[in-house]
Amino acid sequence: MSEERLGIFKLLVKHAPEGLVAGELSRLTGIPKSNLSFHLKAIASSGLVSMQREGRNTRYRAGIPLMLEVIAYLTAECCSGSPDYCRQCHTCPTRERQA
Repeated sequence: MSEERLGIFKLLVKHAPEGLVAGELSRLTGIPKSNLSFHLKAIASSGLVSMQREGRNTRYRAGIPLMLEVIAYLTAECCSGSPDYCRQCHTCPTRERQA
């Protein structure tokens, strides 16, 4: 996922469950509406974002259930060949910096 698309998705996650209309997303991300539309269509095709028409606007929402499924899968499969390594990562200094 591109940096722009990840930023859009993170913003939608923060605004769940209400989501945001395209104009708000454009303003908050600084991405022009034409470019934003391109990115949103790509994210929506993955199922991570849903779209709902509201008159002249389109509201976008993060697909929280799918996001949680992906997180659960990645967590379950993480370091399946080396579970000790995965446990070590829970206390890594880099993890603390990201929090």
